[in-house]
Amino acid sequence: MSIAEGMDSVYRDTNAPVEVRIKDLLSRMTLKEKIGQMTQIERRIATPDAVKDFSIGSILSAGGSGPFAKAASSNWADMVDGIQKSALESRLGIPIIYAIDAVHGNNSVYGATIFPHNVGLGATRDADLNRKIGEATALEVRASGIHYTFAPCLAVCRDPRWGRCYESYSEDTEIVRKMTSIVSGLQGQPSQEHPKGYPFVAGRNNVIACAKHFVGDGGTDRGINEGDTISSYEDLERIHMAPYLDCISQGVSTVMASYSSWNGRKLHADRFLLTEILKDKLGFKGFVISDWEALDRLSEPQGSNYRYCISTAVNAGIDMVMVPLRYELFVKDMISLVESGEIPMARIDDAVERILRVKFVAGLFEFPFTDRSLLDNVGCKLHRDLAREAVRKSLVLLKNGKDPKKPFLPLDKIAKRILVVGTHADDLGYQCGGWTETWYGGSGRITIGTTILDAIKEAVGDETEVVYEQYPSADTLARRDFSYAIVAVGEKPYAETPGDDSKLVIHLNGDDIISAVADHIPTLVILVSGRPLVLEPWLLEKMDALIAAWLPGSEGGGIADVIFGDHDFKGRLPVTWFKRVEQLPLHIGVNSYDPLFPLGFGLTCNKEKSLN
Repeated sequence: MSIAEGMDSVYRDTNAPVEVRIKDLLSRMTLKEKIGQMTQIERRIATPDAVKDFSIGSILSAGGSGPFAKAASSNWADMVDGIQKSALESRLGIPIIYAIDAVHGNNSVYGATIFPHNVGLGATRDADLNRKIGEATALEVRASGIHYTFAPCLAVCRDPRWGRCYESYSEDTEIVRKMTSIVSGLQGQPSQEHPKGYPFVAGRNNVIACAKHFVGDGGTDRGINEGDTISSYEDLERIHMAPYLDCISQGVSTVMASYSSWNGRKLHADRFLLTEILKDKLGFKGFVISDWEALDRLSEPQGSNYRYCISTAVNAGIDMVMVPLRYELFVKDMISLVESGEIPMARIDDAVERILRVKFVAGLFEFPFTDRSLLDNVGCKLHRDLAREAVRKSLVLLKNGKDPKKPFLPLDKIAKRILVVGTHADDLGYQCGGWTETWYGGSGRITIGTTILDAIKEAVGDETEVVYEQYPSADTLARRDFSYAIVAVGEKPYAETPGDDSKLVIHLNGDDIISAVADHIPTLVILVSGRPLVLEPWLLEKMDALIAAWLPGSEGGGIADVIFGDHDFKGRLPVTWFKRVEQLPLHIGVNSYDPLFPLGFGLTCNKEKSLN
């Protein structure tokens, strides 16, 4: 670092106003350094020379991209601090922002607390709980050295065929708006005097949040991921944009543009929505970031005219560009586009000002490295208890007894012998769903936690014999000494486009497992899924009780807390449960609304009625 950029520089003066520091630092930057700040690359190519020589602005970990398999938070912190050291050795010493998809806890880090996915949290309707989850997640993210999470997803999911349905809190805009409280948990709660639209990060226990995906990603035609949302501007604003206003009022620091289109116009190229609406009309002063290689999708074949892709997106209002792999070509083309006048220098300066604003507000210049005192928070009892509470409150009781006068739940803890079966009864990975350890998620003990079977055994104790079979044998079903059976089935993990599903049936022959057990033994069915699935009338009739458990995460104890009566059911459907896929899209407000269970439905053990 030169003397001119030393500690006497205004931008390094912690007492100077943020805007003064931004102006000073911007005046010292070369065009290449400015474009470097606009560049976000994947950690696998973030060599010390690349970070230092290009003045890279941000690094991200893709799903599953960590230091090594099952790396602990301390290992992540070592990796991030090593990259940060390289950034600070650049000419101007501008710290990087390290980013990750911590979308239901710090889900990429082994041993972190995994909270229910958003659809389950939407079933709680509990804004304060969601804020606390944000606080806990922030602590666990910062303990691993990371500053920035790509959360929350504000999609208003209008069709469960969408592979990201579980990332949406609800089909109801007002429920999604309520659950934006997580932003104040992640970033901290700004004072009432905080300027609207200005980014806010309270301190070292907080992270930079990202409202995504702007805008209309949950409303695409037929629920196709990265598809087209066909609507008037008025409906786009009323249904899909409204939650962003709540996040902006809470000082959200970044917004991610959507892969999807609006009436055929790709969001990453839509200057009207990104600049005229989000920045100018709504007053957003943080930075807008692209999605993974999203610029490539702006030309056909994909990425064929990269200069066009870059100029279109940056001129539309993208400030930081997620170019995970081919950053050298991006920087080269960007410099050429600016020098030719195809991208105005004023657009570059605006983007860099926004990025630097977030870095200054987040305190990265003062505290660029990990606070190792936070490590004890990772997977701590306090956070796991919070996750367990979230599971309890997210469970939706859809059926309780074949006879309304004889409720099946709560179950008897002191039964002599019970049967537990199903593909999801003892599979922590299935329980957590996508975006856990890896992008798609996985099967088995992929992290630390309590499965449904673990929780049942703990709840009933040694006096009750628990017989577990993933697929029940004929001999087991022929026995007549089971008090009841618990069947846990659902969906295999998925994420994004591979999760798009036009059939929405229970995976792994779940219907057959339910039917076989329920034919012989009184049966509670626990459905572990990211969305409503097909429930044929004949199958529903066989069940004695049915619970929508969504994707509960690492703390299966919350399920046992409720089914054995220590806590009552509180969850209400955050989305409409359809009768047949042919009805889709089916959501509140459509004229032909004829659901199996309506939005807001949920029974309790004490009251046999909907909790609308």
